[in-house]
Amino acid sequence: MAQPTGEFRQEAVRTRGGELVSGGLLVGVGAPDGSEARPCPEEWRPRPRRLERSEPARGPVGGVGRAVGPLALGAGPTDLPLLDREADIAELLGLLAEGRSIRLVGQAGSGRSTLLSAVAEAAADLAPGGVVQLCGHRRTAADLLQDLFAATHHAPGYRPDPGQLAAHLAGISAVVVIDEAEPTGAELEELLAAAPRCAFLISVAPGGPALPAGSRLQDHPVAGLSRSACLTLTARLAGRPLDVAEKAWAVDLWFESEGLPLRFVQAAALLRQRDVAVDALVAAEEDRLDVFGALDEPARDPDPAVREDALRRTVPLPSVAETASPAVRLAEGLSEPAQAVLRLAVALGGECPTAPHLPALIDVGQGESALAELADAGLAVSIGGHHRLTAGALELLLPHWPARGCVDGAAQHFAWWVGHSSVTLEQIAAEAEVIVGVLLADRAAGRHEAVVRLARAAAPALALSLRWGAWERVLQLGLEAARRTGATVDQAWFHHEAGVHALCVQQPSRAIAELETALTLRVTAGEQRGVAAARRMLDLLRAEGRQLPAAAAAAAPGRGPVIRKIAARVPAGLKARARKRRRVVVASAAVLTFGMLGTAVAMSITGPEEHRGNDPHGRLDDAGDTGNAPMPVPSADSGPAAPGTGGGDPSGPAGVGTGAEPTVSGSASHPSSASPTRRASASPGATTSDAPQQPQPQPPAPGQPQPSQPPGQSQPTQPGPKPSQPTPSHTVAPSTTPSPTPTTAPPATPTTPTGTGSATSSPS
Repeated sequence: MAQPTGEFRQEAVRTRGGELVSGGLLVGVGAPDGSEARPCPEEWRPRPRRLERSEPARGPVGGVGRAVGPLALGAGPTDLPLLDREADIAELLGLLAEGRSIRLVGQAGSGRSTLLSAVAEAAADLAPGGVVQLCGHRRTAADLLQDLFAATHHAPGYRPDPGQLAAHLAGISAVVVIDEAEPTGAELEELLAAAPRCAFLISVAPGGPALPAGSRLQDHPVAGLSRSACLTLTARLAGRPLDVAEKAWAVDLWFESEGLPLRFVQAAALLRQRDVAVDALVAAEEDRLDVFGALDEPARDPDPAVREDALRRTVPLPSVAETASPAVRLAEGLSEPAQAVLRLAVALGGECPTAPHLPALIDVGQGESALAELADAGLAVSIGGHHRLTAGALELLLPHWPARGCVDGAAQHFAWWVGHSSVTLEQIAAEAEVIVGVLLADRAAGRHEAVVRLARAAAPALALSLRWGAWERVLQLGLEAARRTGATVDQAWFHHEAGVHALCVQQPSRAIAELETALTLRVTAGEQRGVAAARRMLDLLRAEGRQLPAAAAAAAPGRGPVIRKIAARVPAGLKARARKRRRVVVASAAVLTFGMLGTAVAMSITGPEEHRGNDPHGRLDDAGDTGNAPMPVPSADSGPAAPGTGGGDPSGPAGVGTGAEPTVSGSASHPSSASPTRRASASPGATTSDAPQQPQPQPPAPGQPQPSQPPGQSQPTQPGPKPSQPTPSHTVAPSTTPSPTPTTAPPATPTTPTGTGSATSSPS
């Protein structure tokens, strides 16, 4: 995209504004006085929808896509199959199929990125959620989690809190491939714990720390290629077979480099440059023969191939030292547009802007061709549409390729570009590393005003594009530049934005400190509106009795899924035996429970009435005027019995009394002369508490058994079946044949109440 020139470009610079939802906060970004957060109304909160595999995945910008160009380290310009990696791909697929998470380790240039792309392509059907490819270059662990959420859910403009994010990612079952992940140690473990059902394949930079004890990851080393594979790769990328001298030269390189594919990609580029020199010699010889053909005719071989081989031997191969560090020699053989792009990338710390920016920055109209030339030479790599220099190229080129003013005006260009209405947030997120590189280059050059201008324009855009790692970095660089310039207003703005960022990432202490500093600076500068904005944010943080929207508790670090995997691997025989043991335990508990209930029912059925003749104290639990009012009995349709009363199904375990005492369970039968009412009172479900006119029973005398009192229930109105007489086998088995129970007959054995509630009766 071209930009306007002159003063119009200065006036066209605008700050991008908008709103986003961070957890339970609604954040307004891009206001003149700074961003502002407030509790998000419930009806405005996003409802993330999980993307199905049939839908087109909206993966993170700059994160999806395989490496392109010959730097695919074995793929070649025509996407030829990988060389010497079949065993690695098969082993990694087997580990991922078992739910393992792997960390690829190896030297720079060993082909980790290409191996990741090949495994991701082959693992499409391993997990229900498919494969999610992320780019870890210059991204924090929080950025990677947000990228994973964005690739699996549809919720634009929404960044969940850590607890909410863990809840959304807990149900994702996918193979997550992360190239060049920068988080290590505890941050990497938290990344894996946030998505416990995912299998991760992560490539890390060489020299990282060792895995901690108990980590879910296991290391998989990526070694170099074999000698034959390196020779084949060099010949493919060179575009022709190697002669004897070139094969010997390639073997020496293989021995020195231990078979790193990047060295042979660059070696093939050196051979192509040598072929260009040979072609120039052949063309010069043909021109000379056209002019002086008669003089040189006897010495001229008629075969062109023989003449070309003779001229090729006059061009020496690069030395071993030049082949080991070929970046400078390769850069010298590039075209002028490619050299200009390379110089710009060196000035930006190794980051290459995308092709639409190159005409405005370095006046290169064919940016795509220049970037492709860098990739073919093994000096740059493209992953997800964004180019960056390969490992080691920046350090080698920096002393020999100074900036020479190629970044002058870059801050002004990007400040105008991020605020343009036609630029999408995805495009801004893809250029986040380039913007940070421009800020660093201007800081090194002492252009602090340009740093402040670009940081103030880019920070809201990066916040809206949810690249919060870059947002925080831009705020830090802008605040540092504002301090160097002494601009109090700019310092207050950056402190205010840093406070809002800290609030969004749930760091309230840092947020209060940043906002208090911003408030002090704005009071000093006399910014009334800025003071009001800072005070509103502080009031939000310090409001008494008001809880800020908090995230749910984060999930425990990944122990549950491990247990599930172990349970899934238990043999079927062990599972059957475990289920049998569980059934035995449940049955034993049921027998014990029913035994206790049967004891209570047996005591309730036999009751103290059956032992009145044997009771020396003459206890009467049913003392009262029982002749005037009949004892109600439960009917068949009176509903379920109360728990523990033994009513309900007569075939149930109401009579199980294995744990009863001998005195209670030893009563064999009721006397035949017992009244119907008295027999009705012994039926299951009928209790003394059902009759209001009955007095409460007195506590039993010492040494006497305590009869069980079933809980009370609603008074039934219809007569029910009468239980049969207890059997002498220490159980009470209710009869299934009901017999009519008269409710108006007087008791056969009248009792005489006494003042103490006890009476004596003649034995029947």
